[in-house]
Amino acid sequence: MQETLYLILKSLALFCIAWLSMRLIGKRNITKVKPFNFLSYIIIAVVVTLMSLNLINLSSGFVVLITWVVLPLALDFLGIKSQVIHQFINGRETVLIKHGKIMEENLLQVRMTGEDLLAELRSKNIFNLTDVEFAVMESNGEINAYLKADKKPITAHDVGQKVAPQAEPQTVIMDGNILAEPLSSLGLNQDWLKTELDKMGVALENVFICQVDSSGELFLDLFNDAVEIPQPKVRELLYANLEKIQADLLAFSLQTENKSAKGMYLRNSQKLDHLINKLRPYLLH
Repeated sequence: MQETLYLILKSLALFCIAWLSMRLIGKRNITKVKPFNFLSYIIIAVVVTLMSLNLINLSSGFVVLITWVVLPLALDFLGIKSQVIHQFINGRETVLIKHGKIMEENLLQVRMTGEDLLAELRSKNIFNLTDVEFAVMESNGEINAYLKADKKPITAHDVGQKVAPQAEPQTVIMDGNILAEPLSSLGLNQDWLKTELDKMGVALENVFICQVDSSGELFLDLFNDAVEIPQPKVRELLYANLEKIQADLLAFSLQTENKSAKGMYLRNSQKLDHLINKLRPYLLH
């Protein structure tokens, strides 16, 4: 019994050491890790396993662990300081498509077939090869593609349209519980949140997830999926009200015979129209 407990505690301690070692080497997605770092992860895992099974003694194991933690860190540091060392350790990117033409020699160099390339492009939502102007395989094996100018999605910048800056939405309710920290980061409080829920006729305990965006609009998902809640359109309603007021002012200026009142209505209508044009990117999206 004591031996079993000793093995369990030893394995837990070695697990923590292995986890700490891998965190020191780098915090990256395993699919995007550098080849040398991936090799370090494997060796660390193997050494820790051998140590936990008493196949190698602890002192020798720790020497190997320290070596395979320090070596990747040292190589990463040298790679930052020298481009030559960086390329020697991690390799260079490989151009697979250039000016819309597939580079067959480079495909052969990275051991890829045409079907492999098409599959990688499909994973990027690119289904037509003629849409691709340039594609490159990075040193970690990921393929990035650049579309032709006439195939790229149109953005607001392309059409000269201003858009409001968007901040990350905050989750303020999870499993029916209010999360105070995200709510306070938006400058809001629980009373405001409960008031908004009351307006929508929703009880707090029925909310699975609730998010609030930077403009104060809520998105709700309830435990009961059969219940549909109309999502609030605060900005759209405000924009519609401003347009109605501007139209009313213009109508008043046309209906009155009083020159002073006519001028006042017209000036305020023009000011409001100018304000609406400024607010349009922030109120409509």
